[in-house]
Amino acid sequence: MQANKRTSGFTLLEVLVALAIIAITLGASLKASGQFGRNAGHLKEKTLAQWIAENKAVEYRLQGILPALGHQEGDVIMAGQDWRWRVEVSNTEDVRLRRLDIAVVREGGEFDSPVATLIAFVGAPL
Repeated sequence: MQANKRTSGFTLLEVLVALAIIAITLGASLKASGQFGRNAGHLKEKTLAQWIAENKAVEYRLQGILPALGHQEGDVIMAGQDWRWRVEVSNTEDVRLRRLDIAVVREGGEFDSPVATLIAFVGAPL
């Protein structure tokens, strides 16, 4: 009498398909986590640069005088990193109001492609 032997388990083809699915899934999740890390660094850099621009605008407002026309540049350290800023002061239609175009770049960066920009307005004291 011959016993009917049935083996349970996966065939080689099923195992290979499962491994292929796992490999694709792991590759996609590694790519997504790497992208997340890059985005977090970029957002941190943009946030710091925006804070520097806002601080510059507040400094001009706190001077209590109408700023002179032209541009100024300077350096600042924020969060242990070196940054450069540029402020372009221009007239507006209202003679008691000046426009500030503020650009912030990393040390060694070009103002043609700033990390952050801000447009602010400063009025003459009343």
